[in-house]
Amino acid sequence: MPFIVTPRQLEQRAELFHQLSQLTSAGIGIIPALEQIKRSPPSRSYREPLQRLLDQLAQGATVAEALNGLGWLPAFDLALIEAGERSGRIDACLRLLADYYSERARLIRQTIADLMYPVFVFHLAIFVSTLLEFLWSGPWLLVLLGGLVPLYAGTVFLIFAGQDQRNEAWRAKLESVVRFIPVLGTARHYLALARLAAALDALISAGVNIFEAWELAAAASGSPALRRAVADWRPKLTAGQMPSEAVRACRLFPEMFANFYATGEVSGKLDESLRHLNRLYNEDGLRKLHLVSKWVPRFIYFMVALFVGYIVIRFWTNYFNQINQLSHF
Repeated sequence: MPFIVTPRQLEQRAELFHQLSQLTSAGIGIIPALEQIKRSPPSRSYREPLQRLLDQLAQGATVAEALNGLGWLPAFDLALIEAGERSGRIDACLRLLADYYSERARLIRQTIADLMYPVFVFHLAIFVSTLLEFLWSGPWLLVLLGGLVPLYAGTVFLIFAGQDQRNEAWRAKLESVVRFIPVLGTARHYLALARLAAALDALISAGVNIFEAWELAAAASGSPALRRAVADWRPKLTAGQMPSEAVRACRLFPEMFANFYATGEVSGKLDESLRHLNRLYNEDGLRKLHLVSKWVPRFIYFMVALFVGYIVIRFWTNYFNQINQLSHF
């Protein structure tokens, strides 16, 4: 796995899942579909892992088992593909993954484009400040390193921390931190609930045992907190507690989610309720992510403007201090 996944790589992964979804939904088997994509993959680097995947499938492994052995995809992708394979609706799960990566790549590109100008202004301000310190015989190297090193180190850390390839312990820590960030924490949680609802709908409709369906769907949500919470339900569900009661008692599920699930469970239309929940939380989560991608660059630009203002005031203050010192001689 690469150290950092770029927007281009996310788009290539989205294209891979999109092609697989189209081919499997048209009734083409997964092996012929993979062979066709291997001939003209979204990226030349995909040919080798696709061939290894086909070799594993030829030996009798399932898609989820083969992908898990390759270590090629994040755990979230593997869990959702396994849910789709178990439910017989792998095309729908692949489409969900394609939409997820396509939207993620678009948001990252938009955020990067919006950040270009404030980042340029910040660098210009750092170099101007360094030049002024040099002219004043001040600690210019300290100003240069003190301004750029924290920026680069913080950027690399954030990019590294946000990669899907990190293990669950790391993702759990990141999730616990992001949860307290306004708007962003809610957006990520809503999207996890949307994926859980979609996977659960596919599994229950395919007749998968309710205990296993919930555990697989929670793993497919991509949220370590949801996975751990659902794993703790099994003794209660085995003892006779209804899933709707467990959902209502869990603080990770909003009241609206619990109400819709309970209504679907009682009315026998759980599939409709889960599809509605998937659509509702997916739209709300994406709307909040768009809001974050719009306002984060503006906030950074505002901070850069304050920094530039500080440099200007500091320059004129030093200038007038030097004039006052000269007038005393």
